[in-house]
Amino acid sequence: MVEQAFQTAEIAGWSTLSLQRVLAGLQLVVDSRPDADPIPVSELRVLLGVTRGVRLARVAQVLDDLGLLVDDGVPTMRSWIEDRCQALPAGFRTEVRAWLLVLLDGDARARPRSASTIYGYFGRARPHLLAWSANRGQLREVTEDDVRVVLDQLRGHRLAGTFVALQSLFRFAKRHRLIFADPTRRLHIGHAAPTRALLPMTDAQVAAVAHTAVTPAQRLVVALVAVHAARATAIRELTLDDVDLAGRHITLAGHSQRLGQFVHQALLAWLQQRQATWPHTPNRHVLVSAVTATGTAPVSDYYLSWHLLLRGVQLEQIRGDRVLQEALVVRADPLHLAAMFHLSTATAIAYADIARALLERPIEASPLDH
Repeated sequence: MVEQAFQTAEIAGWSTLSLQRVLAGLQLVVDSRPDADPIPVSELRVLLGVTRGVRLARVAQVLDDLGLLVDDGVPTMRSWIEDRCQALPAGFRTEVRAWLLVLLDGDARARPRSASTIYGYFGRARPHLLAWSANRGQLREVTEDDVRVVLDQLRGHRLAGTFVALQSLFRFAKRHRLIFADPTRRLHIGHAAPTRALLPMTDAQVAAVAHTAVTPAQRLVVALVAVHAARATAIRELTLDDVDLAGRHITLAGHSQRLGQFVHQALLAWLQQRQATWPHTPNRHVLVSAVTATGTAPVSDYYLSWHLLLRGVQLEQIRGDRVLQEALVVRADPLHLAAMFHLSTATAIAYADIARALLERPIEASPLDH
């Protein structure tokens, strides 16, 4: 156990104090099970006196690598659903819990959804469920007008994401007879992204992003989106082999692009921290975390959400702003946009239409007027 702990600590870049805490935890396991029998996760929690946390995760990781851990606990995602639903008002709790569990497990009419999709759906729906609970005792009391008021306050990707999440919830509830009528049934938002509501980011919004994205990893992600309009999946899947620092090129989603000074500096800063933190990681992805440093998988969708989205940095807003700014520079040329950002014809034309409208009739208080 000790040798495995040292190997894992070296690869993952644990501090000396963290390693000492893990070794102390492993000693408790050895003392309680002298025959070296596998230990259930539930018993390990009792032994360490914690239900979650970094120490528990690291002790469990070492035991699992040695084949000495039995996972008898509730799956993480299922536990997350239970915790979040418990915090909802009583009249909404049962329906939302059932909806999320079907998203997780699937049923005869729907395939299971990824954890990132479930996080996203619940994150979009939750604030409105809480707001409705002030005047509605149960989910079945929510009306079409209630939903319309919510949607009328949103634009672009926030509008699209919220509508899809609420539509999924109410369709599920109606199908399973948890509500009498689906309040989203007659509502439509059209093609919500991009729309005419997409506007250049203001100086305040840009400053807010700069204030929030302070770590090398955060700055790299923002730089890739702001310069290359990279999507989250392309950033997560970016590997060291896709980066040519000497030749100043980067390959994103299979497309080679010139590496400018801003992104070059952000990459250097992150790679230096990456090397210092996890010098022996076998993971070839540019972005790694304490979770992925000992393996080869990319960071999860939730990694980007945790570091940026939950702190108010909307990557899709930054990406849309980058494409729109380019559209304004090239006088709304959709062919240029499609070639530069590898957009579909329809999306390139949509951005060009928005840019053309702004060029012909700039909006009040537009950053272009500054």
